[in-house]
Amino acid sequence: MSCKSLIADDHPLFRVALRQAVSACFDGDIAESADLHQTLEQLQQDDTIELVFLDVNMPGNDGLYGLSQIRLKHPDVLVVMVSAIEQPVMIQKALQLGAVGFIPKSSSLDVIQHAIDTILDGQSWVPEHLHSQFDQVVDSEQSAFAKNIEQLTPQQLVVLKMMANGLLNKQIAYELGIKETTIKQHGSAILKKLGLNNRTQAGVLFKQLMNQ
Repeated sequence: MSCKSLIADDHPLFRVALRQAVSACFDGDIAESADLHQTLEQLQQDDTIELVFLDVNMPGNDGLYGLSQIRLKHPDVLVVMVSAIEQPVMIQKALQLGAVGFIPKSSSLDVIQHAIDTILDGQSWVPEHLHSQFDQVVDSEQSAFAKNIEQLTPQQLVVLKMMANGLLNKQIAYELGIKETTIKQHGSAILKKLGLNNRTQAGVLFKQLMNQ
């Protein structure tokens, strides 16, 4: 099987280990990036990339924000989250936002290869020992919010992140180099798509969903 992949991680040694595992699973070029900005640039420049291994704590990622950015801009790209920290709640959130799996950095090469094979067969993959730790009751409000996030444009997601961080419309406009009236229009569109009444509620839900 041939598949071009991108390993997005700021730790060179882990990139080497993951490259070894990926190479054993399929033929194809393997690109690398060390932060979210580089990752998004490579995806923008190369539309042949089909699979991304995304480090949760990579610079610029800010929790699950990077995952949301990739899913909005490149919906056909498969995203596998990787992390040294195994948090069931975070993994559940990542799956809600469209990740196809989670691979702990502590996994052996055999386990990583099995995970990749499973994902390429069209199934999601999470370590067996974490299944029992998943919350049985999923927050319905948060699940609906994660689903509605998919309706936002990449620019609207950026605006929502800034709103959640407490920036005023004029501050967001200054940071993005656009008119304040445009930010107000984005804000109205965001609330409508999310089915919410105010930006405070949107900000709280956004932070709950994105933070680990």
